[in-house]
Amino acid sequence: MEPLLRIDNVGRRFGGLQALSGVTFEVFEGEILGLIGPNGAGKTTLFNVIDSVYEPNEGQVTFRGQPTKGKKPYHLARMGLARTHQIVRPLSELTVRDNVIVGACFGRENRSLGDAGEIADEVLHFVGLSERADQLAGSLNVAQKKRLEMARALAARPLLLLLDEVLAGLNPSEIVAMVETVRNIRAQGVTIIMIEHVMHAIMNLSDRIVVLEYGQVIATGTPQEIIANQRVIEAYLGDPKLAEQLMEAA
Repeated sequence: MEPLLRIDNVGRRFGGLQALSGVTFEVFEGEILGLIGPNGAGKTTLFNVIDSVYEPNEGQVTFRGQPTKGKKPYHLARMGLARTHQIVRPLSELTVRDNVIVGACFGRENRSLGDAGEIADEVLHFVGLSERADQLAGSLNVAQKKRLEMARALAARPLLLLLDEVLAGLNPSEIVAMVETVRNIRAQGVTIIMIEHVMHAIMNLSDRIVVLEYGQVIATGTPQEIIANQRVIEAYLGDPKLAEQLMEAA
């Protein structure tokens, strides 16, 4: 089975800082891949390389069988790649609905403005923001802005969705609701790569997990394999009791 996304020996430097080194893994259609690791491990940098915000200094990213080298983020959006950002970036002076219309207009299906409005209404209902459609995006709270960020990405009709800490800053009930939304996105046939620090959530959502430390992959496997990995416990989980609790929950 050909992977939807292939990361092959990718490296990225910023001056003298080696942010990523030899990163290699594949993502297959229909799966949720978790991407975890300590702060500064290179997770968001890797998203920026996948999304062509940065070009790798070494190695290659292949999406839908095509190398992404030389492509811009908007080219990849047309090919079916969308993302959310760790720091939400709404177009604050536009309404919630208009924010989502932007995603549809510049996404994979290249929709007209009229069609984009219909897609926006559909997606806002899906993420639970229909009642906020006519509000200015800047007036939303953190949880609502997270959902708006997700809605704008979904309106682009992606085949692959990159989620960067969509659970950060949410309270427990909001986390439960967002986890269910992520499951529903996958049920619609969207493949997902998800950066997350909320361990119970990522362990329950992911089919496989990749662990980064200092820009390198230190482990890849199922959630059960990852939480039993001694190097992951030492580098990231820290507390063996936490690993035991996660193992029981997984």
